[in-house]
Amino acid sequence: MKLVVLDRDGVINHDSDQFIKSPQEWKPIPGSLAAIARLNQAGYQVVVASNQSGVGRGLLDMATLNAIHDQLHRRLAQEGGQIAAIFYCPHAADANCGCRKPRAGLLEEIGRRFGVPLTGVPAIGDSLRDLQAAAAVGAQPILVLTGKGQATRRAGGLPAGTRIHDNLADAVTALCV
Repeated sequence: MKLVVLDRDGVINHDSDQFIKSPQEWKPIPGSLAAIARLNQAGYQVVVASNQSGVGRGLLDMATLNAIHDQLHRRLAQEGGQIAAIFYCPHAADANCGCRKPRAGLLEEIGRRFGVPLTGVPAIGDSLRDLQAAAAVGAQPILVLTGKGQATRRAGGLPAGTRIHDNLADAVTALCV
């Protein structure tokens, strides 16, 4: 099985320092949905792994988060793509849980649920914590320069072997050659 793990905010959709709190605030980054469809056409199962601390902070409830994800699924279907599953950590940063990236719990759960080792699996994110979680499970960390990506690259400290691309579409082009 070919699997790829994507962060959501800053990779698939525009990010916000105030959190994405409604389906109306969810706006895809140009080209990202078509890129996911291309992954599907190339035989990849696409899974999202996302920290969603807005739930733990009380900024949105689970029904709203589900509505945001429904919006993602509908818009992606219009492009001919699909996401196999969305895994998220709803905890606030101070909850000290094992599933909040940069900890590996979310990605480990993906590996268990899909029954595959994550060694070498492309894991695409825009923040250092995305890349650290990927490296912790042996996945291939890929930084995109959308969202927080440019600031992440400038800050340095990227895991060894991190690949860098301008956006999700460029990362997908590199994966599908």
